[in-house]
Amino acid sequence: MPTRGFEGAIFDVDGVLVDSPHERAWQDSLRELMDNDWADIADQTSWSDERFTPQVYQQVMSGKPRMSGAQAALEYFEVPDATERAEAYAANKQTMVIKLIEAGEFEAYPDALRIVLAVRDAGIPVVAASSSKNAGLFLRQIRLDTFAAEQGLHYDFLRPGLSLLEFFDVDTSGREFAQGKPHPEIFLTGAAELGVAPEHCFVVEDAASGVQAAKAGGMAALGLARADDEKLLAAANADLVVTSLDEVDVAGLGEHQLRRRTS
Repeated sequence: MPTRGFEGAIFDVDGVLVDSPHERAWQDSLRELMDNDWADIADQTSWSDERFTPQVYQQVMSGKPRMSGAQAALEYFEVPDATERAEAYAANKQTMVIKLIEAGEFEAYPDALRIVLAVRDAGIPVVAASSSKNAGLFLRQIRLDTFAAEQGLHYDFLRPGLSLLEFFDVDTSGREFAQGKPHPEIFLTGAAELGVAPEHCFVVEDAASGVQAAKAGGMAALGLARADDEKLLAAANADLVVTSLDEVDVAGLGEHQLRRRTS
C-alpha cells in the first residue's frame, strides 16, 4: 500500500462531471430507427421504448466507445444482424447528441465541479478520461470561474474565462484506443501522461465497466451511483460508492484513502 497520498485524480465525463444527453440520444435514435428504417424488423426484437431504462443504459452501454455501445444495445434488445446494424445506430445517435449539445441540453453536476476544484486545491493533478468523442464539446462550454463565483468559492488558480476543458492537466477523452473499458488503457494513458504511477491515482466513474477498468489498471476506484446503481458499482469492486461527490472526504485523499465524510 502506498505510504503517500494520491497524486492523480482521473474523472470520467458523462454521468460524472456532466449530465449529458447521451442516454436520451441513444434511446431517441433507436426509437427513430425502429419507427422508420427498421420498422420491418421491430417485431422480431425485444425492444420497446419502456424497456430502454436508465438501468439498461448503465449496465449495457455506459462507458463504452460508441460502436461498442451501439452493438451491445442491439444485442441486448435481440435486434437481428446487430453487428451489421450497429454502424447505422451509432451514426444516428451521434447526429442526435450533437444537436442536443449545441442546443445546450446538458448541465454540469455542481458536486462534481466542487470536488474537481477541491482536488486541485489539495495539490492533486486532474485528468479527464471519457470514451466519448463529444466530451470536449461539453467541457469547453463549462465556465469554472463563473461556477465558483456563484458558489462563493475562492481559489487562487482560477482565472477569468477558465473552462473545465482548460482546467484539466491531461485529457484522454475520445481517443482511438485499441481497447475500450473495462480495459484500463484510457486510464493508464492518463496516469502516464501525468507522470504518475497507476497505484497513486484514483478514478471517479459512474459505470461498472469504468470501475472494472480502474481496478484492472491497479488504481483506486470511486463509484458514483447517480442512477440508483450502488450494488452494481460495489459488485464491480469500487473502493467506495457514493451517491454524491459531496460525500467524499477530500482530506482523506492526502492519506491515500477513499473515504466518506463523517460530518
